[in-house]
Amino acid sequence: MNVLAMMTWLEHRPFAISIAESTWLFPIVETVHVLALTIVVGSVAMMDLRLLGVGDKDRAVSEVIASSLPWTWSAFAIAFAAGSMMFSSKAATYYVNVPFRIKMVCLALAALNMVIFHFVTAKGMAAWDSGTPPRAARFAAACSLTLWIVIVATGRWIGFT
Repeated sequence: MNVLAMMTWLEHRPFAISIAESTWLFPIVETVHVLALTIVVGSVAMMDLRLLGVGDKDRAVSEVIASSLPWTWSAFAIAFAAGSMMFSSKAATYYVNVPFRIKMVCLALAALNMVIFHFVTAKGMAAWDSGTPPRAARFAAACSLTLWIVIVATGRWIGFT
């Protein structure tokens, strides 16, 4: 079975049909997705702006990250669940949609950027925690902000955020 056939199969599942055909279910799920994504982008922006030396300079980087990450992960889980529900309602349509594919690639790149930051760049955080982050940390923050801007923008082109 090829991928497009699997997408067609998915959108013909009873739960996906319910989402697609309901007057209120898709808009409610989309609203939850957008609100959760707003929290994700906002909390990521707080961390990235601190790394860039623009925001919250009075707090240590580790403190900003520690206070933001629980919000980021919780909201991301909700956004992922709601986005998956929306995707299932028109899986074949979204699968061939170029902005959707761009969004998925950018999400993967944002995840890779985060993994590299947390497991490589942030290992030396104790040395620069309250000062100016090194160039690698600032670069990771700039990449992160750029990717999240593209993720949100492509969400608007797809038809859901």
